[in-house]
Amino acid sequence: MNSLEKLIYMANQIARNFAALGEANATAAVAVHIHDFWDPRMKSMIFSHVVAGGEGLDPVSLAALSQLAKDSGHIAA
Repeated sequence: MNSLEKLIYMANQIARNFAALGEANATAAVAVHIHDFWDPRMKSMIFSHVVAGGEGLDPVSLAALSQLAKDSGHIAA
């Protein structure tokens, strides 16, 4: 498993852990977790993947990461 695959796996795992909150709350919780605990290199790599389409990310992970990428300027708003 390469680094990007590991980040995709981790993001999806975080989303699964928050799934009981419902989609909207889980999306927000995933975004907060990644913002607070992932280092800038990890975020940069996954944001580039999101910009490229986000293949392999589940819908909650993709929504959370898309919002974070927009907020950080990786994706034009």
